[in-house]
Amino acid sequence: MSLEVYDYPLPPELIAQEGVEPRDAARMLVVYREGPFRAEHRRVWDLPAYLRPGDLLVFNESKVIPARLLAQRPTGGKVEILLVRERAPGLWEALAGPARKAPLGTRLALLSPRDLRPVPGLEAEVVGVETGGVRLLRFQGDLLGHLEEVGEVPLPPYIKAKIPLERYQTVYARHPGSVAAPTAGLHFTPELLKRLREVGVELRYLSLHVGPGTFRPVKGDPEAHAMHAEAYEIPEETALAVNRARAEGRRVVAVGTTVVRALESAFREGEGVVPGGGETRLFIRPPYAFRTIDALFTNFHLPRSTLLLLVAAFLGQERTLEAYRLAVAERYRFYSLGDAMLIL
Repeated sequence: MSLEVYDYPLPPELIAQEGVEPRDAARMLVVYREGPFRAEHRRVWDLPAYLRPGDLLVFNESKVIPARLLAQRPTGGKVEILLVRERAPGLWEALAGPARKAPLGTRLALLSPRDLRPVPGLEAEVVGVETGGVRLLRFQGDLLGHLEEVGEVPLPPYIKAKIPLERYQTVYARHPGSVAAPTAGLHFTPELLKRLREVGVELRYLSLHVGPGTFRPVKGDPEAHAMHAEAYEIPEETALAVNRARAEGRRVVAVGTTVVRALESAFREGEGVVPGGGETRLFIRPPYAFRTIDALFTNFHLPRSTLLLLVAAFLGQERTLEAYRLAVAERYRFYSLGDAMLIL
């Protein structure tokens, strides 16, 4: 696979720095997998017009946590911490920067971002050192209870503006654990969800906790690209709904690439989507035979990203690149807080 084809020119001003209001006022490029390439320019609030009674829409209800922390070493030096995932109660996988300042055994006092003073009773110890700057941190004290106090929103590096956590959160988020938003879901409002139900669309939910690897570009040989492990949980009612829809010939529409990865990871031949939890490192790229979805609602993704390759696997490389060229020409807004694409 040649990664060069997944580069595309993007004027910097098309990188969205804030979300539109209301959320479903964002533009939506509608493209089709079959027939000659064609596209329609709509708004997200037009989504019900493209769905049929009986269609199943699946959402990721993972909740973003304020995962960016500032800590202080006993010598007074500062270390920035980005929580990745909780491996066990109180034991977190994290990225530390600079990593050399957090060797094995280092004790870190967490600082309040407001006054840069240590928060009493809240400390961490580096109990493991892994590759890529990853550290295992064992926390003392109630980290989750203090996250709102000591943590900040870990916004993607291409967003320069200050975004409040509630705007970088889906309206249906329930289960804390993501360090980046499942951004396709940011377009939905309670009113839009209500309208979807009214036209007969079935709504179901799962959780996949998004890690920082979502922003990591693929470099070199895609076959050698290592995906960060991400935890997912698929409720029994969601698995049953997906399997039932597939058996009855109704469409399953994934809201976001995280939903695709969770469903595909939980699929078993002869059983369909299996409920329960697990971890996935699934890297979906062309060619790939999808087994669980019929349509995809997603954002516009970074060049050479695993997310863009997933879209290309579903829509086809040429159609994907044509859609992106059109989106740039029509001045769509890109990335996490940008516009949407509906692939039917």
